[in-house]
Amino acid sequence: MIEVFAADWLSLREPADHAARPRALLDALHTVLPGTEPLEVIDLGAGSGSNLRYLGPRLDRRQHWRLIDHDAALLEAVTTPGDVPFDTLCMALQAFPPPTLPPPQLITASALLDLVTEAWLARLVDYCIAHDCVALLALSVDGRIQLDPPASNDDRVLAALQAHQNGPKDMGTALGTTAPARAAALFRERGYQVRLMASDWQLTPDEAELQRQLLVGWHAAVIRQNPGDRQRFDEWLHTRVELLDRSHIRVGHQDLLAWP
Repeated sequence: MIEVFAADWLSLREPADHAARPRALLDALHTVLPGTEPLEVIDLGAGSGSNLRYLGPRLDRRQHWRLIDHDAALLEAVTTPGDVPFDTLCMALQAFPPPTLPPPQLITASALLDLVTEAWLARLVDYCIAHDCVALLALSVDGRIQLDPPASNDDRVLAALQAHQNGPKDMGTALGTTAPARAAALFRERGYQVRLMASDWQLTPDEAELQRQLLVGWHAAVIRQNPGDRQRFDEWLHTRVELLDRSHIRVGHQDLLAWP
């Protein structure tokens, strides 16, 4: 089944995504990018352009983006900050890279690596190596989740969630929570320098609607994973929604920068 993400969900999560990204990794990116202008950027799994809206203004140089996603409706909704030029390419990521696509100096993605397979990730690493591309791969889940205050069945739900994240997705068996470490290892094995930094969501009661939709999504995922536990999972969701006025959720992510 192709992974489909609603535009409303992407819009809701965008502020949390942007707030989570570490400034130190952006500073490091500036030091390793080549001086060529305009900087050519490919954004994989671009959705409605959140990564462009975060990174484009912070690159502080002439640039051109190519946004790639399988969802044409999301690509049509892309908005750009300032005058950053971009074009879009609607294609399944399994087909990346198309043979006629000119290589960029920077390949980036956000909230993608945990959905892909080891074989696809290896192809991406090979592509970067072959073309001396810098890679900035952001917001990959790493399995660390903290729920405060705790509730009954938190541990059971989070175990089922991790099993779901590491299970089959559109491309095959997903890397899930192993994605950041595996990507770092593959780049290092090929001689790249790598820097990993935490980019955790730290959600407060002020982000109750984002928390609610996150919990509902987790609930659907764990039911698919363990349908026999549905009643237990239903009770868990009801309890956690009742706690939203004082709930804090930390979701662990990692941002990875790799360069020649």
